[in-house]
Amino acid sequence: MLGIKILIYSFIFLTCSAIGLIKSQKYVYRVDELKEFKNALNMFKTKIKFTYEPLPDIFKQISNTITPSIGSIFKIASYNMSFLTAGEAWSKAIDTDILNINLEDKKILKDLSKLLGATDLEGQISQIEVTETFLDEQIKRAEKEKEKNEQMYRKLGVIIGLGIVIVLI
Repeated sequence: MLGIKILIYSFIFLTCSAIGLIKSQKYVYRVDELKEFKNALNMFKTKIKFTYEPLPDIFKQISNTITPSIGSIFKIASYNMSFLTAGEAWSKAIDTDILNINLEDKKILKDLSKLLGATDLEGQISQIEVTETFLDEQIKRAEKEKEKNEQMYRKLGVIIGLGIVIVLI
């Protein structure tokens, strides 16, 4: 009987710790995804400036080059461009829930859709540069949140797990 209790207490403690760890990882993933978006937008800017390829092709190339989570956004946008305008396709792709970014990050990325495919080359490049500037600010904020909250959620998971185990004993 004592062995079963120890097993249950261990399970409760490990589950709470794992939940805290999973919650803390969202902050790490957000920073990584924002940096990857900035990198992808830089590639996008370079490709439209020098290759003059259609946007769906550029998005497909970018999706194959970068990490799968961000790459899937570019792949979805590329696919959506076959039946939507470039701006609408980008906006719908950003709305998918496969990312760890918050609503403010999504709004900044959606702002790119206003001029995407609707203006000349220089207008699109300047919009990408504005978006990159805003992403720099979001990256700084995300890193501050990560520093503050990552450790807190890890410790909170362990403390809650210990608290529940102590109460049950």
